[in-house]
Amino acid sequence: MPVRLSSLRGRRVVLVFFPLAFSGICQSEMAALRSFSAAHVLGVSVDSMFTLRAWADQEGYDFPLLSDFWPHGQVAQAYGVFDDVRGFALRGTFIIDGDGAIMWSIVNPVSAPRDVADYLQVLSS
Repeated sequence: MPVRLSSLRGRRVVLVFFPLAFSGICQSEMAALRSFSAAHVLGVSVDSMFTLRAWADQEGYDFPLLSDFWPHGQVAQAYGVFDDVRGFALRGTFIIDGDGAIMWSIVNPVSAPRDVADYLQVLSS
């Protein structure tokens, strides 16, 4: 079932692109977001919905993990965070305000984890 940001209007959203489920850095980043209550969190990767469901169940993630599987990486491409060579998303993070506008973003290389403290600082300002 497609998820549309327009259905979340009125709420701030943290849109988090990550390369692949079941990888070390991704697991620690998603674990840090597990109890995040400052905004609605959406995780996005090119993994299949079945892989993402298994990963969410195993790790206890209670926020949606969305599959950008087909057309492969289309959403990541729209946000400018798709790595065409490797076929997955970079570590792009977008904070979207209640009106649907991007109010802050950062793109980290695949090897560099994000700092959730940055999100909290942006959301509290």
